[in-house]
Amino acid sequence: MTSTAGSAHDVAAAAEGVGGGRDLVVTWSDYNRLVERLADTVHRSGFAFNQIICIARGGLRVGDVLSRIFDMPLAILSTHSYAADGGTVRGELVIAEHMTMTRPTLGDRVLLVDDMVDSGHTLEAVARTLPQRFPAIREMRTAVLWWKACSVYRPDYFVEYLAHSPWIHQPFEVYDRMEPASVAARLARPAEPAS
Repeated sequence: MTSTAGSAHDVAAAAEGVGGGRDLVVTWSDYNRLVERLADTVHRSGFAFNQIICIARGGLRVGDVLSRIFDMPLAILSTHSYAADGGTVRGELVIAEHMTMTRPTLGDRVLLVDDMVDSGHTLEAVARTLPQRFPAIREMRTAVLWWKACSVYRPDYFVEYLAHSPWIHQPFEVYDRMEPASVAARLARPAEPAS
């Protein structure tokens, strides 16, 4: 597998303390821009993939946008590991037996996407097991928005390398602790300005 990752500038900026060990709070605007930068990085690499597989849940949004930009079929593979304490404590990794896809067969050159490589255990396990489950896969590369230094796995493509491995607060995480009744209360309040 060829490793074509984020720019040297991204790694250097992270090494200078971007994140600084503190939490990293990401707005919707930041998030969308990161996905676009990932698309650009993959495009510039010249990788001629014919299938995108996203790891759910974190990679769903990334995979959806990339499949639209590249006009490629999207398959969804569900995994589960972060459950306890509002999704902040890692448990046993479970990889779904089946994948959701709109075509009868999977492409043979796969771009496997997730939002981040945190511990690296999920992406490493999925990248290792997918070709075993789907022998038609001839080549697979991985792409994420964030690659944390604490990870045991290095993705092929990334946007930001986080040397201090901060906890990342993504804009959709507000829903992790929200229940249907609190949605009604939220809708009753005046709308917040778009960010």
